[in-house]
Amino acid sequence: MSDELRRATVVVIGGGQAGLSAAYHLRHRGFVSAVEQPDAERTFVVLDANPAPGGAWQHRWESLRMATVNGIFDLPGLAQPAVDTTEASRAAVPRYFAGYEQAFALPILRPVHVVAVHRADDDPDGDLVVTSDRGSWTARAVINATGTWTNPVLPRYPGQDTFVGRQLHTRDYVRAEDFAGQRVAVVGGGISALQLLEEISRVATTRWYTRREPVFLDREFQPETVGRETIAKVMADVAAGRPTGSVVSYTGLSWTSYALAAKARGVLERRPMFKAIEPMGVREADNTFTPVDTILWATGFKADLTHLDPLRLLGELGGIALTGTQAATEPRLHLIGFGPSQSTVGANRAGREAAAAVVRLLRAQVPARPATRLMSSATTTVPNR
Repeated sequence: MSDELRRATVVVIGGGQAGLSAAYHLRHRGFVSAVEQPDAERTFVVLDANPAPGGAWQHRWESLRMATVNGIFDLPGLAQPAVDTTEASRAAVPRYFAGYEQAFALPILRPVHVVAVHRADDDPDGDLVVTSDRGSWTARAVINATGTWTNPVLPRYPGQDTFVGRQLHTRDYVRAEDFAGQRVAVVGGGISALQLLEEISRVATTRWYTRREPVFLDREFQPETVGRETIAKVMADVAAGRPTGSVVSYTGLSWTSYALAAKARGVLERRPMFKAIEPMGVREADNTFTPVDTILWATGFKADLTHLDPLRLLGELGGIALTGTQAATEPRLHLIGFGPSQSTVGANRAGREAAAAVVRLLRAQVPARPATRLMSSATTTVPNR
């Protein structure tokens, strides 16, 4: 780490859809690179933990094609090029993001793993300090866009450690062929669970388990109606400081092409959750035994926010209350790609809203104080161009 506490007016954490949207809108509002022009009046930098552009998309499974993904909204200021619907999303989306970063000369440092964000002192108009594995930054405001991919939900069941087969999460999945000829338990009631169930069932014997009976929509998903209703519900939870659930818990499941295909082949047969795991399989809810070679936990993700723990943002209800994108108890911090802005279109809007709110905050604050120095070893970071 550098022994100097580097400075940016705004630090954006995360270089996925939400982070890129925030970076674009900061640039559009006159903020410049904190790497190239550190002494400018208003600067920003993006710290991204990934090794390359693309956010979580670069880690998606091989078979997830552009025809299958749930719509990727254009980033602000630059439409996506023509898309080959048969191309893997893990290739197409990162290529688009990389071109976007270059087109707008966004100051992105990677890979940078942020380990903590804390207050520099007790002054409510003072700085926040962002500590990473490649040095620390002070900032007047922080926009957090870390997403969920690095925080998978992994349930625990009795006997789980005795299982002699393979256990993996959605984030570990690569291709259906890896399961050929096996007996596979797919656990989860979300969109990814259905996609993987349909794929794997073509080469393996599958069993589908969920905690609750899945609810399928009896009508087509309409953004203007169901979409708006869903966002309103999530916003109400976030404003109240309640933890938010998965997207499906608000919307229900749509009859997508892969859900219909699974139903047509008779594999969309839900079982209640097994009550225990044994060395060679699972003990069903009715106490019968089912032999299993692999358990795939398609159980979703939660927001990756452990680095914000020093700010003590969690309220009595267990969630983080937001006013717009601002944390209610820490207005210098914005959360985007979180709660109601988890969709790609929502992330775009949240990036714009956060940038606008930062400008308002700066107008109300006293002038920034000079950066101080930290005792640590030296390193150098360079922007990704």
